[in-house]
Amino acid sequence: MVISSQRKGGRKHFSIPEAIGQSETFLEFQEQISKVAPIERPVLILGERGTGKELAASKIHFLSKRWQKPLITLNCSALTPTLIGSELFGYEKGAFTGAGARQEGRFEKASEGTLFLDEIGTIPMEVQEKILRVVEYGSFERVGSSKSINVDVRIVAATNVDLFLMVQKGLFKADLLDRLSFEVIYVPPLRKRQGDILVLANHFAARMAFELGRDEIPRISSSALQALESYSWPGNIRELKNVIERAVYKSCSDKIKEISFNPFNNPFGDALEDVGLGKKKKKDESFQNPKVIDESNSNEPINVNVMDEILKKPFKQAIGELEFHLISKALKECRFNQKNAAKRLGLSYDQFRGIKKKYSNKI
Repeated sequence: MVISSQRKGGRKHFSIPEAIGQSETFLEFQEQISKVAPIERPVLILGERGTGKELAASKIHFLSKRWQKPLITLNCSALTPTLIGSELFGYEKGAFTGAGARQEGRFEKASEGTLFLDEIGTIPMEVQEKILRVVEYGSFERVGSSKSINVDVRIVAATNVDLFLMVQKGLFKADLLDRLSFEVIYVPPLRKRQGDILVLANHFAARMAFELGRDEIPRISSSALQALESYSWPGNIRELKNVIERAVYKSCSDKIKEISFNPFNNPFGDALEDVGLGKKKKKDESFQNPKVIDESNSNEPINVNVMDEILKKPFKQAIGELEFHLISKALKECRFNQKNAAKRLGLSYDQFRGIKKKYSNKI
């Protein structure tokens, strides 16, 4: 996913991670990063899962005036609410059970450098209040201490959730959002990066071939490339990496001809138990609900009035609504058998699932 390049300062050598891409959307995104990096202000990075938010944060740090100082990262979603405070601000000996010695927090470790807060939307409100104080005054207290510690830290935060909606629900402090959003950068999803899929796929294929000790770098067939480019990539670059690496290791030649998007396709036809329901579901019928099955004529065309309403809307919205209508109609007609619905629409099973996933909260 990255290429390493060198930057020198005195006797030290720093490896700056670089993203890969050549599309106009990708290059504009990189230009945004380069422009904001030297500015000593917080940056908020927004994007879907797997788009490379941490990579963007790293580049902001290494292109800033703080590049020789620490870049400290904290994945906020990986910690319980009670641990986040002590991880960020540190604690004194005896502050709580198990605190056998004084511990510096991430803010202290990042002093004069950059602190990257990944998944900032998961931070509890009481900790947000303390972060707000650091942003405003540059000071905080360790857990179990009343002594103020002054730090000079640049905060770069990232999330894949709607922080404005969280503010409206009282789950995120509006003041903190204001302070963190000097600049907001949106990481483009892979489906919007026209032309980058082949570049990234070749990169991941070459790396996997090297890891497997193969002499030849696998080539991607035209049919495989067509499948890659028609897929919606809900997991973005992280998902593409898995798909390509899986294809390389399964390929018996130097050419990738088959692509498997879903590693959970069960070849034996039986479904595993649903943890919530404690029973098995029939294969490909996980969305079946007898109450919503449409018994109408399967050849019934789209209602003219519905089509008229769709055509009155802006292009992207109209395309989305038409896509949703076709997917949901095919599912109902095929009694929610996804493979049959895909066949009815002239799509592969993986293509159908990729499109359907975009509307999973509606279907």
